[in-house]
Amino acid sequence: MTLTEQFSALDSLLMNTRLYWQCTAFDFDALPWPELHAPLSALSDQAVAELDSDQEQLYQFFSSYIPAVEQLSRLVPLPAITNTRKEYPFWISNGIKGRKFTQLQDFVGALPTSNQPVLEWCAGKGHLGRMLAFNGAQSVHSVELQSHLCEQGKKSAQQQGLAIQFSQADVLTDNTQDFFNPQTHAVALHACGALHQTFMHQASAAKVTQISFSPCCYHLFTENNYQAMSEQAKRSALNLTHRDLKLALQETVTAPSRVGKVRKTEVEWRLGFDALRKSLTGESAYVSVPSVNKAIFSDSFESFCKWAADKKAFKLPKDIDYNKFLLIGQARKKITERVELVRHVFRRAIEVWLVLDRALYLQQQGYNVSVSTFCEKQLTPRNILILASLTPST
Repeated sequence: MTLTEQFSALDSLLMNTRLYWQCTAFDFDALPWPELHAPLSALSDQAVAELDSDQEQLYQFFSSYIPAVEQLSRLVPLPAITNTRKEYPFWISNGIKGRKFTQLQDFVGALPTSNQPVLEWCAGKGHLGRMLAFNGAQSVHSVELQSHLCEQGKKSAQQQGLAIQFSQADVLTDNTQDFFNPQTHAVALHACGALHQTFMHQASAAKVTQISFSPCCYHLFTENNYQAMSEQAKRSALNLTHRDLKLALQETVTAPSRVGKVRKTEVEWRLGFDALRKSLTGESAYVSVPSVNKAIFSDSFESFCKWAADKKAFKLPKDIDYNKFLLIGQARKKITERVELVRHVFRRAIEVWLVLDRALYLQQQGYNVSVSTFCEKQLTPRNILILASLTPST
């Protein structure tokens, strides 16, 4: 199956299943799909959590109830690049946390072998660039927004005797086109949203010979309504918003249990406050309250409600039965989790759709393009790698 064929099939599937994923879980007081009421209600909270952590199990569970789901096992998986993980001297990994360094090892191991000059986009401290310089790149030019990260990266490169130059730049507003030239290998690991889209535009416009990147956080620095890149995606009837793009990011590595408990309390309290607000205002739609320091969820539900009411600018009566609304919040959390479980069936499909849009765009610029995974999702669920090489005839 070509990238165009894969995109077309995935686009059709997502279009036909919109009622299952293009919604907001907090909007529902009851399960919105009658055909899923019985199987979802029969799931324990533990079973919901276990299904949510295993995409293949999700497909298997819902394929009996949503016919299109069985196609996802064919359309969503990507070929995996498997290489022996190269070892590096301790000074290369110094200052890089364990899981991050392993991601870098796998990303570098999946790149085409080359001694070309490297342009490292959104480089941070230049960890990736230092590894590529150590592996024999003629030179590395690392571009980063934050000046203090540039300084730290420059200092590390000098200490280690590596040929790396840093440029401090805002890649969304500064003129960075001159950083690209045809003999460059342009690389970016986990550049977010418009950051990697700008990278793609400028690298392909300069006709660099190799483009290698792993996209991340597709909604950041972009308009709320998704602007397709490829001609095929521009013809799609799908209308994606930031909410939909965020769904693509909701497969996560298991959080520490303490974080999970705080998150559980937060959802229950937000939904409980929402029920309280609706009872006082007569409104029916969910209204979010701002993000807040997680320490507030170590206090009481009553204190949270008073904080939230203040943020939404309305007064609370004195005779509120807070426990009643907390119980409502806990019951609604069960609904929310099950709605989210259904939406999560399609999270990787949306991400692959977005990645294929990028791959097809680069094909249209004259590149040979492959899409694969460079590491296990336990290291990072954002494990997709787009490799593009300029075709000789271009």
